[in-house]
Amino acid sequence: MLRKHRVFTLSATFVGTLVIIGAAVPQRFRSVAETLLDELGHYFGWFYLISTFVFVVFLLVLAMSRYGKIRLGPQDCSPDYGVFSWLSMLLSAGFGVGLVFYGMAEPIQHLMTPPHRLAEPGSARAAEVAMQYSFFHWGLSQWAAFSLVGLIIAFFQFRKDRPGLVSTMVEPVTKELPRRQLISDSLDVLAVVATVMGVATSLGLGVMQMNGGLHTVFDWPDNFWTKAAILGAMFLCYTASSYSGLDKGIRWLSNFNMALCLAFMGYMLFSGPTVLILKNFVNGLGAYLGNFIDMALTIPPFEKSDWMNKFTLFYWAWVIAWSPFVGTFVARISRGRTITEYVLGVLLVPPLLACAWIAVFGTTALDLQLNGGVDLAGAVSDDVATGLFLMYQELPFTEVLSGITMVILFVFLVTSADSASYIVSQMTDQGSLNPPLYKRLTWGVLISAICITLIVASGLKGLQSGSLVTALPFAIVLFLMMGVLYRELRDDRRAMLLELYHRNEETPVGADLFEADDFTDLPTEQRIRRRMVVKRR
Repeated sequence: MLRKHRVFTLSATFVGTLVIIGAAVPQRFRSVAETLLDELGHYFGWFYLISTFVFVVFLLVLAMSRYGKIRLGPQDCSPDYGVFSWLSMLLSAGFGVGLVFYGMAEPIQHLMTPPHRLAEPGSARAAEVAMQYSFFHWGLSQWAAFSLVGLIIAFFQFRKDRPGLVSTMVEPVTKELPRRQLISDSLDVLAVVATVMGVATSLGLGVMQMNGGLHTVFDWPDNFWTKAAILGAMFLCYTASSYSGLDKGIRWLSNFNMALCLAFMGYMLFSGPTVLILKNFVNGLGAYLGNFIDMALTIPPFEKSDWMNKFTLFYWAWVIAWSPFVGTFVARISRGRTITEYVLGVLLVPPLLACAWIAVFGTTALDLQLNGGVDLAGAVSDDVATGLFLMYQELPFTEVLSGITMVILFVFLVTSADSASYIVSQMTDQGSLNPPLYKRLTWGVLISAICITLIVASGLKGLQSGSLVTALPFAIVLFLMMGVLYRELRDDRRAMLLELYHRNEETPVGADLFEADDFTDLPTEQRIRRRMVVKRR
């Protein structure tokens, strides 16, 4: 089997096998999924918490360090995309579907079941805690794994001209090991499977919510055939988008959906309890930032509750499992940015927009629950996917709001599937920036198939367990990648400094990276002479 096709064949076979097993024995598949969800959360929940916290700290320290001025590409290059297009594509690939799914429902769930029993269920204090933890789940930690993988891949792919594969990122660690090729292939297959499961989770949430909206508002049946029809329509639109490529299809759809989301959020802000929303946003943000470390490292050892499994652990496993896809896609669209620009843009801006979305929709829901006499908690408890549309029934222009939401969801589904198939094809084509169309279409079919299998066979728990299973081994790989990145940045900066010394030019490329007293890696005589050159400039 050729190296170029080995990873593609092995990973496609594995995913296809899962689809067949899930379709053949759905009850057994569901039972195993639920057991895995509970057991992995119990034994490895602490590891997921530690991992995401370390990723956040590492990225922030790196952005503020002397490596922050290094560009992801040649030092004299400029970004490939403008800020708006860049952020729009980040959101389309990152968490658009999940945010629409949980943005209103999660605060209501936390209101009735406060995290770690920090408040009386249904109280005003519980509403504050609900907003605080919703911000936490969609804040820095959510994007830490995405940002880390994207930074590593962008650095190797655009600055070192090496394939954007997981195996390439950890090659300095594995190159001396026996059976190195087998290890490299295994890592790439793991990345592909983790990506497919993570994407299937996100698509599954979107399909479930679209079906819930169609059922609630238009009385469409909530069954397999409706979900399959939604996936089929998504696949057709995704195929059309694939033909137009990254710079046209995904970029245009992402910009359109970003503008629609901002306009929709603005309408909901000014037509709803505006002052309450703004107060809740500021209060929630303050509580989140002020208690970040405590929330990030809290896993009560004696608390007998499945709250952690349902929320924090699921979220962290989900983003770790999805990090190869989102990271590779983020890397692909971030060429030319400095490390500081990259970290601030990827790690801070999308979470801030996510918190704003949750503040608008979550506060509206909390106000209706606490002050409007509307039992949204019961609706969300019965079916998370329909809660948002039941909230719209208490607002003017119900059908219009529901229709816009389903358009947003559908476009997010299409862009997520298109982005995912592109990235998975790249992973299974030796990191090619232009993978063949047949691989993109093949992965589009397999991702849709595993998505519908997880939904039908085991529902939400199946989607959650799929993320947890694939995230565990990949979290270990992320730590290896983090160590490799630091070493490569140090060596890259040292090489640039030596080049700057030997060229003896007035304004060499990379001169802006260094200060007069910033040459500690050079021998004493060279250090003194270089300080003199910098001072003259």
